[in-house]
Amino acid sequence: MKFSEMKYERPDPEAAKQRAEEIKTAFMKAGSFEEAEAAFLSWDRFTFHIETMISLAYTRHSIDTTDEYFEQEVDYIDQVSPVFTEIQQSFTKLLVKTAFRPQLEKKYGKLLFLNAEIFLQAFSPEIIPETQQTNALETEYQKLIASAQISFDGKTLTLSQLAPYKQSENDEVRRAAWLCDAQFYRENGDRLDQIFDELVKLRTGKAKKLGYDNFVKLGYLQMNRNCYTPEDVAKFRESIVKYIVPVAEKLYREQAERTGLPYPLTFADAALHFRDGNPKPQGTPEDILAIGKKLYHELSEETAEFIDVMLDNELMDVLSKKGKASGGYCTEFADYKVPFIFANFNGTADDVEVITHEAGHAFAFYTARDIIPSDNKSPTLEACEIHSMTMEFFGWRESEAFFGKDAEKFRYHHLFGALTFLPYGAMVDHFQHIVYEKPEMSPQQRHTVWKELTATYMPWINLDGTPFYGEGKGWQRQLHIYENPFYYIDYCFAQTVALEFWVIMQQSHEEAWSRYRKLVNKAGTQTFTELVRTAGLPSPFEETALREVAESAMRFLQQRR
Repeated sequence: MKFSEMKYERPDPEAAKQRAEEIKTAFMKAGSFEEAEAAFLSWDRFTFHIETMISLAYTRHSIDTTDEYFEQEVDYIDQVSPVFTEIQQSFTKLLVKTAFRPQLEKKYGKLLFLNAEIFLQAFSPEIIPETQQTNALETEYQKLIASAQISFDGKTLTLSQLAPYKQSENDEVRRAAWLCDAQFYRENGDRLDQIFDELVKLRTGKAKKLGYDNFVKLGYLQMNRNCYTPEDVAKFRESIVKYIVPVAEKLYREQAERTGLPYPLTFADAALHFRDGNPKPQGTPEDILAIGKKLYHELSEETAEFIDVMLDNELMDVLSKKGKASGGYCTEFADYKVPFIFANFNGTADDVEVITHEAGHAFAFYTARDIIPSDNKSPTLEACEIHSMTMEFFGWRESEAFFGKDAEKFRYHHLFGALTFLPYGAMVDHFQHIVYEKPEMSPQQRHTVWKELTATYMPWINLDGTPFYGEGKGWQRQLHIYENPFYYIDYCFAQTVALEFWVIMQQSHEEAWSRYRKLVNKAGTQTFTELVRTAGLPSPFEETALREVAESAMRFLQQRR
C-alpha cells in the first residue's frame, strides 16, 4: 500500500483500555501454554496497531509542521502516549510473572523478558504528568527549529536548505552562512535554554519519583541498556580521547594545510575539506534515488526487493521544503509491514548518505517484518545504527555513479567524517552525563561545560570570536540532546563496528556482506554485544577495536590526502 493511502485514525485511550482488559483477562485465565501464547500474540497485534497510528501522525506532521490537523494530532498524542505506556506496562507485569514464562522464553527467547523487566523499571503511572510535559517541550523544540526562515543569497531558506552554503568553497559565502545559522540560534537562544532547563528538571523529577538519584539511571533504562553500564561508556569515551582524538587532530592539521586555512580551524573553516569544494553528488534527487535503486539491486536479491517496495509505495520523503521538520530518520508502520524514510536532501554528500544510512535502517526492518513478537524485530538502538552506518560503506561501490569525478574525494570525505565524528559523539554523551548528574546547573554553566569539553574532544577547533558556537552554545542545535537523551553515544558504538566492517570490505566485499547479513538476520533476538560477536568482530568496549580502526583508517587516508 502507498503511504498516501495509509489511513490514520486517532488512537482512543478508553477503547484501548477496554481491549487491553479483554486480552489480559484471557492471558490470566489461560489454562495451557497455547492459550497463553494466543493471548500474548493478540496483545502484540493490539499494541503495534497503536504504534502504527502514532508513527503515521508524527511522520505526517514532520513532513509538514504547518499542517494544522496533524499538528493537533501530535499535540494530542503527546498528552495521551503516557497512557498507552501505562497500558503496556500493565500487561508486561503479567508477562514477567506468568507460569508459562519458561515455555515463552524457550520459544521467543530470554532477551524478551530481560527487556520487559527493564521497561518495568523505567515507567510508572505517577510520572505521566512529567512525561506529557516533556513530550510537549520536545515538540516545541522541533517546531522552533523547523520555523527558521533565513534570508540568504536572495532566498528564504530553512536550516537544511542553508547547509550547502555552509560547505561552500568560497570563504566569504561559507563564513556568512555560518553567521546566519548562528544568528538564528542566538535570536532563539533564551527560549532554547528555557526548553532544555525545563526538560532537565522534568526528567530529574521523573527519576526521583521512581527512586533514582538522578536521571542518568532512568535514562539508561529508557534506552534499554541491557549489556553495559555507565562505567563501560565512560571507559569507551576515554579510549576515544586516547586513540581517536590524536588521529583526528592530525587529519584536521592536514586539512588546514590542504585548504590554506589557519589552524586551529573555526567551525566554518573546518566544514571545508578541500580547497576546490567538498564532494557533491551529481544529478538531481531523482538521479540519486535511481542510483540507489541500482545499488540495492546489485547488492543482493533481498535488497533489490526491499528498494522496489520503498520506491513503489512512496515510502520516502526526502526533499527539503518550507515547513518540513529538520533532520532525517527511519520509522516503521507495523500494520503494513513497511518502513518509511524521512530526510532533507540539500545538495551535499549527506544526500547520498541518507539513501544508504536511513535505507540501512529500513532494510533491517524490512528483513525482520515477519518476526513475532514485534519486540524481537528490532535490537537496541546502538545495534540499529550498525545497520545504517555499515550500509553507508557498502554504498561505496556506487561512488562513481553518485559523485562522478568526486568519487575518490567522497570516499576520503566519508571515512574522514566517520573517524572524526567519534570525538564529537562522545562529547555529546559526556555533556549529558554532566548535565543530568548536576541538574541544578544554570544555562550559562552548561555553556561553560560544553566549551570545556570542546577543548578536550575537539582541540582542532578555534572558538575565539565565533558567534554562538564560540560561546559554548553549539549543543543547542543537536536535536538528540533535547529529544533523545543518551542516544548519541549509540552512534559512536555503531560507527566503531561499521569501521570494523569497512576494514573487512577492503579485503573482501563478500565476507563483509555475509557477516553483516548474519547480524541483521538476528534482528532483536540478541543484545548489542552478542550481535557484534555474531558478526565475528571485537566489541567497541575492547580497546583494540578503536585502536585498530584508527590505524587502518589513517593508513587509507594518508595514501589519499
